[in-house]
Amino acid sequence: MQNINPNFKKYKSAEEPTAKELLKELVQGNRAALSKGLTLVESKKAEHRLMAEELIHLALPHSGKSVRVGITGVPGVGKSTFIEAFGNYLTEQEKKVAVLAIDPSSNKNRGSILGDKTRMYALSQNKNAFIRPSPSAGSLGGVARKTRESILLCEAAGFDVILIETVGVGQSETTVKSMVDFFMLLMLAGAGDELQGIKRGIMEMADLLLVNKADGDNTRKAKLSAAEYKRALHLFPPNNNDWIPRVQTCSALAKTGVKECWELINEFENQQKTKGYFESTRNQQAINWFEESIGELLLSQFKQSKKAQTNFQLLRTQVQNGKIEPYAAAQNAVSFLFE
Repeated sequence: MQNINPNFKKYKSAEEPTAKELLKELVQGNRAALSKGLTLVESKKAEHRLMAEELIHLALPHSGKSVRVGITGVPGVGKSTFIEAFGNYLTEQEKKVAVLAIDPSSNKNRGSILGDKTRMYALSQNKNAFIRPSPSAGSLGGVARKTRESILLCEAAGFDVILIETVGVGQSETTVKSMVDFFMLLMLAGAGDELQGIKRGIMEMADLLLVNKADGDNTRKAKLSAAEYKRALHLFPPNNNDWIPRVQTCSALAKTGVKECWELINEFENQQKTKGYFESTRNQQAINWFEESIGELLLSQFKQSKKAQTNFQLLRTQVQNGKIEPYAAAQNAVSFLFE
């Protein structure tokens, strides 16, 4: 396969493996190689970025064979507990499961706790599971900027199911929808006005609304909430992929309803593949990724150009002093790159 970046070989040092050597270990299921690859993907160092680009390029033919599931919900809904129960169930079905758990980063120091392995202790000890906590680093939607590339590496490493846990529901949380096959929204019962407590835009994109913690005294409340959500979904416009969103209850603690979630995902996958939506959706997601990457690269070039930065600072001062309208200043700044 021909290299697409002429700078691929510039990063190599005597101590580290080449991208081809790393990929060979990765596709054989070497977890250390997968961890190193994910670290390269997340790194901001130029030499690491070059190696990551080659690694992703080489891994692409080995990817695409998993089911990608996005899991989101308000903080405290039990995402980590559910993922642990769900992941352990999947490994019992002889599936290899990778969890990409996105932790929120501090706006002050960009730090992140990365405590998902602690919250999913049993799953982290499972030989057929792999958990990778990553900082969101301010990314929109609570999804780390390099999550898409991490998915490809996990698929190349042979994982059958990729679970992406996001930091919680927010206005831009729907970013996760653009990189997964199945989107699951966890809900709480008895937490106030359910229909007002969640943004409609996220509900409309969910393939499954799952009312968690349906156990003990909360079982009845969970069933009532599920009924409310079912009635609400009837008011939403139909999906373009002909899938009718479902509402279910479960208890991650009691491990009830977990099997039914997997059966529903299988039903979704079979229906989408039969109707031709599965592949077309992934193709569109790839196009979206391509267009977003152009924007990121343009911004990166802009920041690296000293002339552009000088012009930027001048325009910034003019905007601040009210001498130029912000959009016009932005047009000026962008056009400066192409002069």
